[in-house]
Amino acid sequence: MLLGFDIGGTKCAVVIGNEDHQKQIQVLDKRILVTDQPVYEMIALLFLTAEQLLTDNSITIEEVTGIGISCGGPLSSKKGLILSPPNLPGWDNVPIVEMAEKRFGKKVLLQNDANAGAVAEWKYGAGRGIDNMIFLTFGTGMGAGLILDGRLYSGISDLAGEVGHLRLSETGPVGFGKAGSFEGWCSGGGIAQIGQMLARQRIQMGEKVLYCKGLEDLTSITAKTIADAALLGDATAKEVYILCAQYLGKGLALLIDILNPEVIVLGSIFGRARILLEEEMTKTIEMEAFRDSNNVCQIVSAELQEQIGDIAALSLALIVSENTK
Repeated sequence: MLLGFDIGGTKCAVVIGNEDHQKQIQVLDKRILVTDQPVYEMIALLFLTAEQLLTDNSITIEEVTGIGISCGGPLSSKKGLILSPPNLPGWDNVPIVEMAEKRFGKKVLLQNDANAGAVAEWKYGAGRGIDNMIFLTFGTGMGAGLILDGRLYSGISDLAGEVGHLRLSETGPVGFGKAGSFEGWCSGGGIAQIGQMLARQRIQMGEKVLYCKGLEDLTSITAKTIADAALLGDATAKEVYILCAQYLGKGLALLIDILNPEVIVLGSIFGRARILLEEEMTKTIEMEAFRDSNNVCQIVSAELQEQIGDIAALSLALIVSENTK
């Protein structure tokens, strides 16, 4: 039995599962928690929820063969520390692996959500059979997991793939603490910022914006409300996603030129808003990327979609289980 924790900036999940005879991960049960408490109270609640989940399914801790923790980076998998992720304020130098191993008496593997997602898509999703692929989270934040020459590449200090920190423009929406960053232009929070900026401009000029009725509604704008308006034909909403798509194309072109991957797997927002992003993204890549590298690179949606966080955490647990046999 495998136990996984998927820790995010807005919600966390505790999940149990197993690999079946067809070598597919099966999620048996899960609990979702809102990330709304101070760090150590939140971790205590996650651990208690895991114990309750096991009990509810008549599973003893002795039957658990591995525990995986997927969390937004930066972090150190080698030291088992969560290192101040921008989407988890207050989670500074948190020794979560030590805490989990002490609580459950089992080996624990921690990886950032992009690396964990890359492993999950590589083994069970859109990257099966591929030796060189990039997985981009493209959700609350923008991080990358790199599978190079058939193995996960995490860098000397577990910080490879922090592509959200790349600056794509001198000014622009803020992500990863940097204006104009890849995460600023291409993440849920970044899209909301673009939407707020354009809505303010249009409303002050006396124009109507479908996703924002007045200046007092600016703070309620989300990537989803903008996407819904764009699909209904709102011109401002469409412009938001065109801007996001252009910068997504610029960021992907850099990765294609540097790493020459066979596949780039885009998660979360791309799967839900592909119709709003793909055309402009493709045009920009064709203009910016080295042609021969672009010609051999496919850009696809994550196959695991909404399940990716669960499968990612359980994939890490499976690695622990296999390494301790």
